[in-house]
Amino acid sequence: MGTGETRWTIHGERVVDENRHIRLSTVDVELPDGVRFTQYVARMPRCAMTLVLDDQPRVLLMFRHRFIVERWVWELPGGYVDHAEDVATAAAREVEEETGWRPRSMEHLVTFQPSIGSLDQPQEIYLARGADRVATVPDVNEAEDVRWVPLTEAVAMIDSGAILGAATVVGIYRALTLAP
Repeated sequence: MGTGETRWTIHGERVVDENRHIRLSTVDVELPDGVRFTQYVARMPRCAMTLVLDDQPRVLLMFRHRFIVERWVWELPGGYVDHAEDVATAAAREVEEETGWRPRSMEHLVTFQPSIGSLDQPQEIYLARGADRVATVPDVNEAEDVRWVPLTEAVAMIDSGAILGAATVVGIYRALTLAP
């Protein structure tokens, strides 16, 4: 266990690029043994995703193309939290915009950082128990398909690589620990 003291010395930071979606910088770091190096650091806005479960239990998933990894994958609905927006409100808004389903309730489930060694991007997952259909077709720019998937099948989708995103993996595995 650490003492809580900072053991690394930061000698400076230089912004490489910055916009509303990312701040990329290089940081000059010195380790306790005197070794110095430059580390790239990316800072991105808080994201909120929602694990929507029905009583069967099934999870609401979106099928979408992620060009960065050149794959079609299944994911939880979610996105960036606007600066002044309440995180639970943002999570519920994203579900409705991306899937056409409105969550009946919102409860904080877990917060995590997906790649804490070089990326600062808080991820918050909310739990919604049940949802009401408010639109018949998902936004074509958001999802190719939206489905209710049995929780056990969603776990198998992680194993097969059909689910890759950290927030979806964390949310589904966290759902396994919830009381029915």
